[in-house]
Amino acid sequence: MKRNSYFDNAATSFPKPPAVAAAMAHYLNEVGGSYGRSAYARAFDVARTVEKTRDLLAERMGARDAAQVVFAPNATYAINLVLRSVLRRGGRVLISPLEHNAVTRPLAALASQYGGAFELLPHRVDGRVDPNRVKEMVTSDTVLAIINHQSNVNGVIQPLGEIKEQLGTVPLLVDASQSFGSVPVRVDDWNIDFLAFTGHKALLGPTGIGGLYLRNPAEVEPLVYGGTGSASDSFEMPDFMPDRFEAGTPNIAGIYGLRAALEEQPACRHTREEYQGFIEELKGLPALRVLCAERFEDQGDVFSLFQPGCDPATLGRTLFDTFGIETRVGLHCAPLAHRTLGTFPSGAVRIGVSPFHSADDFFHVTEAVRKSIQP
Repeated sequence: MKRNSYFDNAATSFPKPPAVAAAMAHYLNEVGGSYGRSAYARAFDVARTVEKTRDLLAERMGARDAAQVVFAPNATYAINLVLRSVLRRGGRVLISPLEHNAVTRPLAALASQYGGAFELLPHRVDGRVDPNRVKEMVTSDTVLAIINHQSNVNGVIQPLGEIKEQLGTVPLLVDASQSFGSVPVRVDDWNIDFLAFTGHKALLGPTGIGGLYLRNPAEVEPLVYGGTGSASDSFEMPDFMPDRFEAGTPNIAGIYGLRAALEEQPACRHTREEYQGFIEELKGLPALRVLCAERFEDQGDVFSLFQPGCDPATLGRTLFDTFGIETRVGLHCAPLAHRTLGTFPSGAVRIGVSPFHSADDFFHVTEAVRKSIQP
């Protein structure tokens, strides 16, 4: 079996299941046609694929009503859709200490525009929110809570159900960019209000396609207005789902690829125990700090490496130049997470694992790091 040295899956997963490219090529070369705008055979083929993909996504996230799932270019777009609607009147927002810039940058922009502020929820040293202390943070002016389900820096998985239970009536927006596809998500069972996701990471789909789950769509205004192929006699956006939030022609080729990814999930080439052993071996190397969950039961498929006193870029470059190992170096668009974990401003070397990695691939990385870290 050919060695897999690509460990930048937290940015974009690779490789993809072969069916993904085949499905996209099938649409581009053989199907064609638009979605929701015409009534002929190829347009019906497109409509069936779009709605089947929506159904598969709803099933994967535990949503009983697939119409509450809308397509978007990516999770960042979906997050902005929610924030720019909910925070137009200001208010206080509670966030985890491991949020990505997809959350912190729009929050900062909206705070300067409309007022309001965001505060960090109580957490353990690895950034995992303490659900037992959430309720004490809720005040009368708390309008939203935001949780990064799985950190893109140390892979910590947050206890969404417990957090939402303590929030009470405060809406919860979940950034599931890293988790959706590899970590169980149950939006109905956990009473999640909003869940933003992308197709190109753990779902193993193409770039440029993601979406948003909305429990109460009437509480949110569209971010973009335009044609939907429905209610075309009105200057107003349709008031029904999912059309209300799907102006313009979607990324149909991406949706074809995403459906294939959802239907052709590969068997994992490593066991959970082998992954745990990988992390433990790296933690045992001298002069190396591994950014990961305190408890392995809270660990997702991402973690990072940091050697105090050394530039992470040096380690990352050595891993690639000498051993062909592809990682992500720096702050990973998550300076808040690195501040929380004590690795700001240098950042760290990130390791993103996928189902296509084997125990032999883990051994290759461990030995490469062992030979690359500075004494």
